[in-house]
Amino acid sequence: MNIKVCKFGGSSVKDSIQIKKVLNIINSDERRKVIVVSAPGRDEKYDEKITDHLLNIATNGEHFFSSKIAITVKQSHQVVIEKFEKLCTDLSIDKKLIIDDLKKDLENKTLEGQKKEAFFLSRGEHYNAKIISTFMKNSGLNIKLMLPEDFGFILDDNYCDGKVLPQTHKNIEEKFALNNSEIFIVPGFYGITEENEIAVMSRGGSDLTGGELAYALDADIYENWTDTDGVYEVDPRIIKGANVIPRLTFKELRLLSSKGFNVFHFNAMLNCKKSKIPINIRNTNNPNNDGTLILNERVPMEDLVGIAKLDNMAAIHIQKDMLGDEIGFTAELLKIFGEFNINTHHYPTDKDDISILVEQKDLEGNINNLRRHIEKRLKTTCIYVKYNISIITLVGIKLKENAFSIVDAITALKENNIYFDMFDMSPSKISFHIGVAQNVADAALECLYKKLLKIG
Repeated sequence: MNIKVCKFGGSSVKDSIQIKKVLNIINSDERRKVIVVSAPGRDEKYDEKITDHLLNIATNGEHFFSSKIAITVKQSHQVVIEKFEKLCTDLSIDKKLIIDDLKKDLENKTLEGQKKEAFFLSRGEHYNAKIISTFMKNSGLNIKLMLPEDFGFILDDNYCDGKVLPQTHKNIEEKFALNNSEIFIVPGFYGITEENEIAVMSRGGSDLTGGELAYALDADIYENWTDTDGVYEVDPRIIKGANVIPRLTFKELRLLSSKGFNVFHFNAMLNCKKSKIPINIRNTNNPNNDGTLILNERVPMEDLVGIAKLDNMAAIHIQKDMLGDEIGFTAELLKIFGEFNINTHHYPTDKDDISILVEQKDLEGNINNLRRHIEKRLKTTCIYVKYNISIITLVGIKLKENAFSIVDAITALKENNIYFDMFDMSPSKISFHIGVAQNVADAALECLYKKLLKIG
């Protein structure tokens, strides 16, 4: 059956104006049969996300306190109630049943620890889906609300970072009848464990819900509606006039998203990639724009499709005579980083030196002991750390056929007197990475864009 699974993010369902746009989008294409919705996003009055307020309540205020945000549990409780009351009022929905149930959930005293956090975190999507389904039913659509606890969206018992279990796909196939005029509304982000307890996926989990539904239902396309026209060839906040990339492979988007293109939860793509289901990133506020289509395969018409920039990186440079000949040196070094829960990125090496690139925040509170362990266990000669590095990544599947783009990139930096600290080409040869000082990173991004991407 020719169907579309659509996910609408927090910015797309943040208030009544946005939800009415969602209604129009659904009405414009009868193939949009399965609609996944997030919790309400930020709006002009509420600077913090509803999900964060719910977590603040669950942690007795620790969530905002640890981030040095002066919002109490009582204030978070008030914000959540007011937000959903306003949605009901603005969408002409009888709010009594919804708000009474929400208040009861927010007073839940039976849960502790991660079970409590997961339950509270899930309430944003849960109640927004109830409100949106009621509004759309009142608007004349044949709507059926499908809650994860009712159709069996099964997660493992890692309550705040649950992984989807295979039984979920069978449950979806059995419970979603797509041979009639019904449209299904599904809250994203959460599911239930095999013990029937609420669990949530990682933040951004509504993307994951949509991806699993698209896979299980063998959808023709998975539309991900957000507040941007698609994936831009470069950050439009830095480079005005940047264009949306019309087509990307999953691999290209993975490379870009790992370096700052955070428009989509990559894990949501895995099953779609496996089944070759295209993903279309589109803008709720500009629905006539075609957005970006993500595919398993595309015809490479250009050498380069996008340039990403990842700030706040640090390079740890380690020296020891003949480390390149020492069997197990790199393995032990990476093991030490793992013991400190530090994710490593690139590690170019030669006979006497190795560099490890990490996110700078991961070194906070760790660098002293990390250095001590490395020196003690590996008997290194010298360790020094360079902070405030930006990694600029250039991506395109045709790059492996045209190495001259690398020459053009280095030439552009030279012409603009921008020194680079690092250069590394990926094994796949469809991306390469340039490390520059963070204070010149935007200038580097601009000159690379003008040299390699800008038309005219």
